[in-house]
Amino acid sequence: MPPADIKASGAPLRPDASAPSAPSAPSSRASDDRLAPGASGYRRMSFALFAAGVATFALLYSTQALLPAISGDLGVTADQASWTVSAATGGLALAVVPVSALSERFGRRTTMTVALCVAACVALLVPLAPTLGWLVALRAVQGAALAGVPASAMAYLAEEVRPKALVGAIGLFVAGNAIGGMSGRILAGWVAQAWGWRAGLAAVGALAVLCTVVFRLMVPRARHFTPATVSARSLGRTLATHLSDPLLRRLYALGALFMTVFGAVYTVIGYRLAEAPFSLPQGVVGSIFLIYLVGTVSSAAAGKIVGRLGRRGALYIAVGATGAGLLLTLSASLLSVLLGLVLITAGFFAGHAVASSAVSRTATTGRAQASALYQTAYYVGSSVGGTLGAMAFRSAGWDGTVVLGLAAMVAAASITLYATRKAILEQRRRVVMTSKA
Repeated sequence: MPPADIKASGAPLRPDASAPSAPSAPSSRASDDRLAPGASGYRRMSFALFAAGVATFALLYSTQALLPAISGDLGVTADQASWTVSAATGGLALAVVPVSALSERFGRRTTMTVALCVAACVALLVPLAPTLGWLVALRAVQGAALAGVPASAMAYLAEEVRPKALVGAIGLFVAGNAIGGMSGRILAGWVAQAWGWRAGLAAVGALAVLCTVVFRLMVPRARHFTPATVSARSLGRTLATHLSDPLLRRLYALGALFMTVFGAVYTVIGYRLAEAPFSLPQGVVGSIFLIYLVGTVSSAAAGKIVGRLGRRGALYIAVGATGAGLLLTLSASLLSVLLGLVLITAGFFAGHAVASSAVSRTATTGRAQASALYQTAYYVGSSVGGTLGAMAFRSAGWDGTVVLGLAAMVAAASITLYATRKAILEQRRRVVMTSKA
């Protein structure tokens, strides 16, 4: 994988009807009116997208901390209950590409607003689901509605924020995801302990409604977006162009692999902590997700790590931290398990921030589609990880879930090693060519 400031080799991507050209580079810093740290518009944008991230992840994973309670109340197994999470992430993965194409026509801000409003409305219906089948169906609809947020947000940032501030801005959005995932699970857990899992889901829905209102009031109008006519043929060409880029394919695979680990661990951890030797109550299990605060730090710091060690160096650190964390969770000590979760969370959010920001920098046209493909891979990883992690837990206990996670991290390390070797060989080739010249 080439350094962060170098694009993948090959011909430049060509714009088409579904993928407007990126804003041309300004001739000087003074003429660049895109958002940058210190400006009031940048602060409003950061706060709005932070709120959108909170709502998205609070809703997307609202049932995850409640899985043991759902299993007990509806009389289903862990892998059956896990579909309430996998259906939401799977719905998002399927819808994110077509919805992101609509954002090219109707705008990023409009797409995100509609997505949040629909998802928040569905959230008010989810607690009323009478059976597991209805609950899974509503969660799939909710996930599909939320698809308008991630890819549109990445494209919005790429268009409205100065390039040097892009990694930091995306890090703040990812930090909002972390806060949302944490607060939604903690809120649901404690409310469920007092009034049941349905009340817990209703509380998360109320939080999402509040965040949606804040987002709409705070998000600045887009100044660098140009509407484009969307056609299936041009969309297909854009997707094919992105998928033919070796660097983008590696980034998509990395996002999927990191999310496979994260989905597996946090789908199953509630069952493990609710059982012996820990036997923690529902509210305390939900509070375990306070560890998500680590993700706000590691994702926001990802830009600095890339600046010092390069993109591949940051990915090695993320893979190493995640793998070490998985091994620590094998202990019967609660302290070791918590420390392991800290490392897994830090590694995951750092890896996700690096890979997702690299996608936005690499794609010079069709950024919404490039980000949408990343989100598709990312949430497919979440669905696969959650389902396979629960199946592994049912058949082999926590050890089986850990083995699944370690296999995903070995694959991520192999991709990064391949990119490192390729970059070294390319550098040697250039040195030889220069010496001959």
